[in-house]
Amino acid sequence: MAEEFLTPRQVEGEYGFRVQTLAQWRWMGLGPEYIKQTPGRGGRIKYRRSAIEAWLLAQTVQTGGAA
Repeated sequence: MAEEFLTPRQVEGEYGFRVQTLAQWRWMGLGPEYIKQTPGRGGRIKYRRSAIEAWLLAQTVQTGGAA
């Protein structure tokens, strides 16, 4: 199956992370991996769905365990 690529607006619609939050995370070096398709500040950004899912999995906190 081909990899699915999402724009920041599509990520917002499907996962609830605001476009501005995604931009801030990119600037800070946080958040899911992304692809910058064109150079410069206005460059087109895409996210692999698999990268978002992997990032979410890595953020998962197990509860009920020993501290």
